[in-house]
Amino acid sequence: MSHKRTLVTCALPYANGPVHIGHLAGAYIPGDIYVRYLRMRGEDVVFICGSDEHGVPITIKARKEGVTPQDVVDRYHKVMKDAFTGLGINFDIYSRTSSAVHAQNASEFFRKLYDQADFITQESEQLYDEEAKMFLTDRLIEGTCPKCGNPHAYGDQCENCGCTLSPEELLDPKSKLSGSTPVKKKTKHWYLPLDRYEPWLRDWILEQHKEWKTNVYGQCKSWLDSGLQPRAVTRDLDWGVPVPVEGAEGKVLYVWFDAPIGYISNTKELLPESWEKWWKDPETRLVHFIGKDNIVFHCIVFPSMLKAYGDYILPDNVPSNEFLNLEGDKISTSRNWAVWVHEYEQEFPGCEDVLRYVLTANAPETKDNDFTWKDFQSRNNSELLAIFGNFVNRAVVLTHKYFGGKVPANLKPEPIDAETLAAVRPCREALEKDVETFHFREALKEAMNIARIGNKYISDMEPWKVAKTDLDRTASILYTCLQLCADLAIAFEPFTPFSAQKLRDILRVGVNAGCDHRVGEGAPTVNWYKADEGRAVHTRPSSPAPTGDLVLTWDMLGASELLPAGHQLGEAVLLFRKIEDAEVEAQIAKLEAIKKARQEAEAARAAAEAAKKVEPQKPEVTFDQFGAMDIRTATVLAAERVPKTDKLLKLTIDTGIDQRTIVSGIAEYYSPEDMLGKQICILANLAPRTIRGIESKGMILMAKQGDGKMRFITPQEVVTNGAQIG
Repeated sequence: MSHKRTLVTCALPYANGPVHIGHLAGAYIPGDIYVRYLRMRGEDVVFICGSDEHGVPITIKARKEGVTPQDVVDRYHKVMKDAFTGLGINFDIYSRTSSAVHAQNASEFFRKLYDQADFITQESEQLYDEEAKMFLTDRLIEGTCPKCGNPHAYGDQCENCGCTLSPEELLDPKSKLSGSTPVKKKTKHWYLPLDRYEPWLRDWILEQHKEWKTNVYGQCKSWLDSGLQPRAVTRDLDWGVPVPVEGAEGKVLYVWFDAPIGYISNTKELLPESWEKWWKDPETRLVHFIGKDNIVFHCIVFPSMLKAYGDYILPDNVPSNEFLNLEGDKISTSRNWAVWVHEYEQEFPGCEDVLRYVLTANAPETKDNDFTWKDFQSRNNSELLAIFGNFVNRAVVLTHKYFGGKVPANLKPEPIDAETLAAVRPCREALEKDVETFHFREALKEAMNIARIGNKYISDMEPWKVAKTDLDRTASILYTCLQLCADLAIAFEPFTPFSAQKLRDILRVGVNAGCDHRVGEGAPTVNWYKADEGRAVHTRPSSPAPTGDLVLTWDMLGASELLPAGHQLGEAVLLFRKIEDAEVEAQIAKLEAIKKARQEAEAARAAAEAAKKVEPQKPEVTFDQFGAMDIRTATVLAAERVPKTDKLLKLTIDTGIDQRTIVSGIAEYYSPEDMLGKQICILANLAPRTIRGIESKGMILMAKQGDGKMRFITPQEVVTNGAQIG
């Protein structure tokens, strides 16, 4: 595979919260793996991303916190950017849609389509909050679900029963901003008529891009088969890019229209003189890495926008992953059910590659998958540490022990040595095929297979035993092992860059890291990383590596000799550390505490809702009927459970008239001990009845709450037993 240039984008993360592992697994780690692979192959690549900073949720968060929307996006832009950098996800630019460059670019994009009459206008009635003075999105409207009675259904969906709704269907709808009842108000907006592009999209996607991943192709086909409808590109809001036409005061570009243009804006910001060759030259490939919730926007909507504009290239591929769950439950920002990347980096310093490895090994490439802390620990300890790290450490330590840390000469080779090195080649071929078809989970397995080859070889050859009788043969064994170590430094660079750098430091080799577009305009540079000096040397692509440097390139993977005899190694350093039980248990305990707090909050909310419910009034009675009831105060003298029942208590009470027995079904709310000495109210003249062989004379007066629990009706002050109530 060879291309003139490749433009790679990752979905712009929304700047109303931090990045979690679901984001990483969905788009950002796959995108970074692909870019690192292309650069290792000498391809010219630009890697684009940035924060998506407009839209209603950000204004809501700002309103709740009493700050401006800009304050919110400034905070999370930094948190997200630092989190990506900490995981080694190195974008050429990580900008933002609140930048001046983007405001101008998005405005010009809209204006051109407007001038070309590519939009239609529609007037409609939408729900409006008169107190907050703004139109409401579906998620800003809450009411009672007409199907299940859930009082907290949204304007688009009830999360209790899962049914799809419209705001008009909700019972007693309220604005989540002010709590007021919204009213309908007319508003005019501009729409992109996607139905015009449906025939073209059918051919472009369904006929020309059958190689797209099945989950992507299938979702696109489903949308197309359902028929496309015009989609609003503007909305009533005061936070965003203003609509640049007359009569659009108080309106901004809809965030779905605004955000993908951010890819173009960010490229302009990075390369103001040459951005067009990345977006308009047919020799450039455009690849979007996204999560499945963005498939429609990147495969149907954004391409239609680019097609309408006229001279932009279209996506060559849109590799999308499905969703990653956490410990068997859906990751949710609102429920705080997530592993936040910035917290992980603080709690597991030096383990950045472990998270990259585990998320790639469990990547939800074709279906939703699950992240568990036990699996995280197991993969680190039994794979990265026990196979990859163990092999490298043994090979380097033994080389220092027997040959002073220099690559030994291949003095006494045997067929098994060449066979072992040759086994790397099929791994490389499979790895390349998997990466180029965006199957990174399978590609990672092939990289690990090289480590397995090395680990098995050194275990079978036992150079520590051979050295006692045949140092020449030991030299050939370790020579072979070190070539495999160099192979691993190449193969793992896309997946675990920090560990690959550690390994290159040990081997004292550099790596061709490809073109660096962060150094400005002009001919791109190539980074030859000098491990012994700890710095990057920039040279022209055609220039040789600095004198004396050993530089690894992708094409060298599987070659017979990567490290020549006599090459001096650095000191052995452990590539990975053991993840202890206590570390994992602490993370699990954190999640359990979050789940428990959520359950308690949900139970409290349910109880509060239930308590609001009041039983309907019973049929009317006459004054004479009421007057016939003799309601008196009494005190409980003794209490015991009725045998073989769960609900009944036998109470002995003093009515002021007599002592009598009452059997009451209150055992699930009160224990016998709770009842002793309690003053209560009873219906004294209720006809006796026998319950479980016990004569019960009277009835205790209780109040039944909305949650079903029973409470006593008791005098506010202690009064004489037998006092009448009426």
